[in-house]
Amino acid sequence: MNEPLLRELVPAVIGVLVRRGADFASAEDAVQEALIRALDTWPEDPPRDPKAWLVAVAWRRFLDAARSEASRRGRELAVEAEPVPGPVPAEDDTLRLYFLCAHPSLPQAAAVALTLRAVGGLTTRQIAGAYLVPEATMAQRISRAKRRIAGQPLNQPGDLGTVLRVLYLVFNEGYSGDVDLAAEAIRLARRVAALTGEPEAAGLLALMLLHHARRASRTGSAGRLVPLGEQDRSRWDTRLIAEGVLVLQTALSRDRLGEYQAQAAIAALHADAPSTAETDWTQIVEWYDELLRLTGSPVVRLNRAVAVGEADGPQAGLAALNGVSPDLPRYAAVTAYLRERSGDLERAAGLYAEAARAASSVPERDHLTREAARVRQLLRR
Repeated sequence: MNEPLLRELVPAVIGVLVRRGADFASAEDAVQEALIRALDTWPEDPPRDPKAWLVAVAWRRFLDAARSEASRRGRELAVEAEPVPGPVPAEDDTLRLYFLCAHPSLPQAAAVALTLRAVGGLTTRQIAGAYLVPEATMAQRISRAKRRIAGQPLNQPGDLGTVLRVLYLVFNEGYSGDVDLAAEAIRLARRVAALTGEPEAAGLLALMLLHHARRASRTGSAGRLVPLGEQDRSRWDTRLIAEGVLVLQTALSRDRLGEYQAQAAIAALHADAPSTAETDWTQIVEWYDELLRLTGSPVVRLNRAVAVGEADGPQAGLAALNGVSPDLPRYAAVTAYLRERSGDLERAAGLYAEAARAASSVPERDHLTREAARVRQLLRR
């Protein structure tokens, strides 16, 4: 069975039910039940029209649920007149559902979970597995999110920036559980880029493709973190890189630069270089300048300092750290790297150890601990 196609249909089917009178939460529940039934029956008896099949089954589930609640007799009367079977309307509510699931009133974690379920078509169990939390915990998170947006109409324009941020959060969650969230985020980003035609949506897609292309080289044995400068570039996916560059070039040609396009341009320059030494660091600094102008982000300023250190030398990189808060994540690690390159090995070793203690993940902690030990070994020579 074509499960990606099945998941592609989910938002459109939810939209049909909402237009027929179902509230969002009930429609989403009904479609989830229809998906479960499809997974059971389609391998043996695939329908001629998958979307129409899902609409019919989900609508019946919704009607059954509405009829079973005596306290909702008013709604029962409103939905009792079941539509005459026939072609499903061609109107596509997918983009509206993206906006609804990424509603600004929702906490980020809730928006991500709801997007994966209502737009991505994943089950609560799959989402819970991806986030390494109990299924009951994820079910509560999704239920709270649905209650919070229960009164929001489907026909109001939403904020594309919020949708893109949610998709980027999904992408950055990585690859835990039985669902590859990075691949799922790319699938959803393709859909948003196609639906909106916006250069920033294309920029996000390009950024995801370029980062995903390096996936196989990012970790070594036993999950050991491999930094960019040490990655085996022969393992990079050149097909994804070529696609990402093409998507980015098309977006940039629209002359409406945004932060995701700028980030993708930096990623493309890394992907194009045969090695760290042959990277066009001067151009990367220029793109960081653009990104800093667009965002004013202290994290961007921190990353820019690394690029300046590569382009103009470690002392210039350290000078670029002026005004960057030492409380930022990775500040100690960046300073350690620049100090080591400048020859200040003793200070570098201490900073690597400090960065390891503050690391947010085990692979990062282990990598920084190894860097501290390596520099200390250099000091003994």
